[in-house]
Amino acid sequence: MTLNALIVDDEPLALGLLESYVERTPFLQLAGSYGSAVDALEALRSGRIDLAFLDIQMPQLSGLELTRLIDAERTRVVFTTAFEQYALEGFRVDALDYLLKPISYPEFLRAANKALNWHEAMHRAGDKERPETDSIFVKSDYKLVQLELKKIQYIEGVKDYVRISTLGDDGSEHPVLTQMSLKTMEDRLPAGRFLRVHRSFIVNIDQIRVIERNRIVFGKTYIPISDSYKEAFMEVLRQRSIT
Repeated sequence: MTLNALIVDDEPLALGLLESYVERTPFLQLAGSYGSAVDALEALRSGRIDLAFLDIQMPQLSGLELTRLIDAERTRVVFTTAFEQYALEGFRVDALDYLLKPISYPEFLRAANKALNWHEAMHRAGDKERPETDSIFVKSDYKLVQLELKKIQYIEGVKDYVRISTLGDDGSEHPVLTQMSLKTMEDRLPAGRFLRVHRSFIVNIDQIRVIERNRIVFGKTYIPISDSYKEAFMEVLRQRSIT
């Protein structure tokens, strides 16, 4: 799942920092950034925004006032501010999280993950009749091929195609080529199980066995972890690590 994120902050430096955080987070897509709450109001009322990062203290219309004008069930709000005294009021308007400036990327990512988990839960609750699936169908060589998600190691984007590396029952690799963009494939995979680690690669987190020298090792294949996705990937590892 990919969330459309919007940022509102009247401080250009803070706005730029949050924009960079959104761009490096695999499951977020920047839908807009605004220097004032008034300018952002129309976009927030469009019904297309899943997650809004709002500064609180802004001229004309504060972040708290803006939150009362939008659909909180559609758009989850994370407040970003330099002032602790607004925390209680922020949670009274059902904010998902409250981040104090200066905001580090791990703090930002934790808040974004809360939003992802909430939207995934709402998606499942609103679609109870569709059973949870452990497989997907892809078109390859004029056939529909069923792939078990647990057997997918990684997915590589190759121009207009994706190459899906799957494991056979004997443990050997069985690649499947299908005409699709890597972004489309990413949107169709469970975000909790698959993660983008490079502009050309998505990996199955449960299939990772070895990581060395900033690369994920699948047999004789080495998947690079790019700087744009490294912090998000390392945060996932930290959540699964025992130290």
